[in-house]
Amino acid sequence: MVQSIYEVFAEEEELVRIGVLSDTHLQRTSPELSRLVVDGPFADVDMIFHAGDIVRMDVLDALAPKEVMAVRGNMDDGGVAARLPEKRVIQVEGFSIALVHGWGSRVGLEQRIRETFTGVDAICYGHSHATANHVVAGVLLFNPGSFYNQTVGILTVDQSIRGEIINL
Repeated sequence: MVQSIYEVFAEEEELVRIGVLSDTHLQRTSPELSRLVVDGPFADVDMIFHAGDIVRMDVLDALAPKEVMAVRGNMDDGGVAARLPEKRVIQVEGFSIALVHGWGSRVGLEQRIRETFTGVDAICYGHSHATANHVVAGVLLFNPGSFYNQTVGILTVDQSIRGEIINL
């Protein structure tokens, strides 16, 4: 079931770049997080996906002025959990991209996540703090790792969806 759909249309190009992060685990904004969008790898992205474990909603403010799509994680406080969905599917240039945090053990995590969504082209997730960027049964499984552990990711969407892991 799709909980949220967001249409993104590139204004001048057919190429859409999406910054992806997860597991920030921050109690407040940090200069390092703000630099992602000022002069870091998210400076030229069209939007940002956060795959949960934000911890506090004001952490998302550091990602402004970019459009941010986020889901809650298992470590998010009540304010975050009440305001964000557990999962969502975002439409980008004709592709369906699922966004979810994840749950339980690392063992079998991707299988559990894959079983949660049908008809999607990519799944962005977090929880494990381990990076992933591969295709299984035609679906891109993308985990940017953990901002806490100094990794983020970029999805490039045009005629296909491609992921890139970035070490900070």
